[in-house]
Amino acid sequence: MVTKLKRFLIGRPMKSHELANEKLSKLKALAVLSSDALSSVAYGTEQILLVLITMGAVALWYSIPISFAVLGLLAILILSYRQTIYAYPMGGGAYIVAKDNLGTTVGLVAGGSLLVDYILTVAVSTSAATDAITSAFPVLHEHRVIIALLMILTVTILNLRGITESATILMYPVYLFVFAVFLLIIGGIYQWMTGNAHVQPPVYGAAVPGITLFLLLRAFSSGCSALTGVEAVSNAIPNFREPASKNAARTLIMMGFILGAMFIGISLLAYVFGIAPKADETVVSQITATVFGRGIIYYFIQAVTA
Repeated sequence: MVTKLKRFLIGRPMKSHELANEKLSKLKALAVLSSDALSSVAYGTEQILLVLITMGAVALWYSIPISFAVLGLLAILILSYRQTIYAYPMGGGAYIVAKDNLGTTVGLVAGGSLLVDYILTVAVSTSAATDAITSAFPVLHEHRVIIALLMILTVTILNLRGITESATILMYPVYLFVFAVFLLIIGGIYQWMTGNAHVQPPVYGAAVPGITLFLLLRAFSSGCSALTGVEAVSNAIPNFREPASKNAARTLIMMGFILGAMFIGISLLAYVFGIAPKADETVVSQITATVFGRGIIYYFIQAVTA
C-alpha cells in the first residue's frame, strides 16, 4: 500500500541510463530554475514599501531609486553567475566557488547561508502566494496557514517526481505569471499615460523629515528579496542539454531581463498609482484592482500570482 502510494505520488525509480532523458531545454529550464526568482517580483516591491511607509506616504517615492539600485545589483549578479557557469561547467554554486577561491571556511559560511536561505525562500514564497489568494478572497484569510502548508506539500511532491516532470508541469503557471505581470505593466502604463487612473502619487524628491541612511539601506536590503533564486541556474548546469554551459548562460540572461523588467515595472506602477502596503491586501492586488478593476482579469492575475 505504501509502495503504491509512493509510486503514484513521485513515480517509479529511474535507472542510470534513463537520466540522460532528464536534460532540460532552455524553455523548460527557464521555468523550473527561474520560477523562484521570477515569482519574487510579487513581493519584492512590497518589501521596500513596508519599510518606507514607517516614515509616512511622503517617503514612498524613495522606492524608485531603491528599485533601480536593486536592478543594478541584479545586473552584477547575472554577469557574475554567467562567468561562474563557464568556469564551473559541472555546476558552480556559492559553496564550491567560495571554497575554491576563498578557502574552506568561507565556503562553509556560504553553504550554510544557502541552507538558511532555502528555508526562508520557501516560507516567504508560500506566504506571498497565500497573500495573493486571500487578497482576492478575504474570506480565506483565517485559513492562510493551512493554504501555505498545502502549497509546500504540493511543491515538495512535484520536486520529488524529477526535474523534467516538474519543468513540464511548472512551465504553464510560470509563463502564465510572466504574461500576467507584463499584461499588468502594459495596462498600467496605458492607464497612467491616458490619465484614466485618478490617483495622486507622492511628490518625487519631496523632503522626508527624520529619514535616515540606515532606513534606506534597510529598504534596499528588503527589496533584494526580489533577487532570490538567481543562483539556481549556475547550480544546475549538468541538467541542461548540450552544450550545457552555453544553454545555461543564455537561460540566465533571459531570466535577468525578464526579472528586471517585471520588478521595475511593478515598482513604477506602485509609485504612479500611489500604492501603499496594507495588512490584508498585497501591493500587486492593489495595482491590479486600480488598473483593471476587480473583474475577470483581476482574478486571473491573482490566480497565476499564487
